[in-house]
Amino acid sequence: MIAEESQTSASTPKRLPRPPAEHARSWLLVPGTKPEDFDAAANGSADAVILDIEDAVDPSHKEEAREDVASWLIGGGEAWVRVNDVTTPYWADDLRALRDLPGLQGVMLAKTEDPSQVTNTYHVLGARTRVVALVESAIGIECAPDIARAEGAFRLAFGSGDFRRDTGMAADNMAMAYPRAKLVVASRCGKLPGPIDGPTVGTSHPVLREQSQVTVTMGMTGKLCLSTDQVPIINEVISPTPTDVAWAKEFLDDFEARDRIIRDGSDLPRLGRARKILELAAAFGVTPPAR
Repeated sequence: MIAEESQTSASTPKRLPRPPAEHARSWLLVPGTKPEDFDAAANGSADAVILDIEDAVDPSHKEEAREDVASWLIGGGEAWVRVNDVTTPYWADDLRALRDLPGLQGVMLAKTEDPSQVTNTYHVLGARTRVVALVESAIGIECAPDIARAEGAFRLAFGSGDFRRDTGMAADNMAMAYPRAKLVVASRCGKLPGPIDGPTVGTSHPVLREQSQVTVTMGMTGKLCLSTDQVPIINEVISPTPTDVAWAKEFLDDFEARDRIIRDGSDLPRLGRARKILELAAAFGVTPPAR
């Protein structure tokens, strides 16, 4: 029996430590109305888990969902929480219930349109809790540079569905290029990590892979996801490949071997890219291919 248990344990893959939130790729939304799913999500492979007490919860169940989320965090669970926006009567109650809970990793503030909303949320939570500003409207996109510079802002995220509803824009890549680029540039100006892209709706993995590649192409470094089966694809696409890691290591080894001498104008951009790849590879556990 002992031998069988050891064999089973040895064959069970170990979960890699989650990367720091500034590098988190997959942000899994879990409805706050489903406390039975909280443990499984937290023990899964998503880089970040967000318990949703905003759009996923009918107004008649807000209090119950809030209490279930708070109880789980008090009981040892760890997650982010998407809270209601500041214009609703639920925002203050959300923050009151969440403040100082040991398992709260941060909040995602819905429908952010003004930097003061981020700063007020940050201070109501005791000026210790990270705030991801979820930008979901035309006003929010145009105010993104100011939101990114707000006190308490940790990362920006794109609420693509609500943005399309607000503007009437289509879901295709050309139509969504402007808001995505705006969030990327705003994040850079605000000295924040890359923004988190909106989710892919549906069950098609090829579509998810294609849209995750768009996320990377646009300079975004994370993506919201709606189910656990989306997580591995998002993590894979947003991570550097083993080939990328091998190139970065070879370039930096060569740079050191020539006493860090800059040969031409292309060296500095490549140096920056190589260092970034190795930083992400270390965070995600990506190694170069074996020779």
